[in-house]
Amino acid sequence: MPAHADDRLIVALDVPDAHAGLTLAGQLGEAVSFYKIGLGMLTGGGLALANELKAEHGKRIFLDMKLFDIGATVEAAVRGLARFDLDFLTVHGDPYVVRAAAEGAAGSGLTILAVTILTSLDRADLDSALIRAGALPDLVAERAARAFEAGAGGVIASPQEAAALRALPEAAGRLIVTPGVRPAEADAGDQKRIATPEAAIRAGADHIVVGRPVWQASNPRAAAEAVRDALPPR
Repeated sequence: MPAHADDRLIVALDVPDAHAGLTLAGQLGEAVSFYKIGLGMLTGGGLALANELKAEHGKRIFLDMKLFDIGATVEAAVRGLARFDLDFLTVHGDPYVVRAAAEGAAGSGLTILAVTILTSLDRADLDSALIRAGALPDLVAERAARAFEAGAGGVIASPQEAAALRALPEAAGRLIVTPGVRPAEADAGDQKRIATPEAAIRAGADHIVVGRPVWQASNPRAAAEAVRDALPPR
């Protein structure tokens, strides 16, 4: 099967620096058109890599910063980042944060994605953080609905919650992006609420984020193509 990009697959460039990220992107070639650059690479040239992949290679870019601060600071940060012609930016899903981020992104092509509850957390983690009682899927759905109402263009949630979020009236026309996606044979790592790429898309995700199963593979391009080929038809 000839290689082609499917932008439902976002590959996380969770590598040490921009040089390693550009090398990996070169290995993946036309098999991947969408990349996530996270906080771990911020001091390693992450913004410069985002610009190069976007401007010189025509890739889509998801900047995963998970911003959280007072509203004025979030708005100013997002306004600055919106000048970089990025596609997605994450903020924490608290409504005041989302509203500030939406203001900062106004007039740009930047989509604000609200983090509901991190896919590395479970109920015990929420208890230790003093998050109110309740079933985790219910809390994710409530946070997603509030984020949509506050102006989020989409949400970040685990694939296990994607179907419930897709059913929300507030989710009409909004994106669901799911990390915590692992091919059936892959190790879960630090993710606790996972699903396969196919299951995540069938549950209602618009995009899946895959990192270690691709960049840790002996042949990253073949690994990315295997994930891509496992996705159901559009």
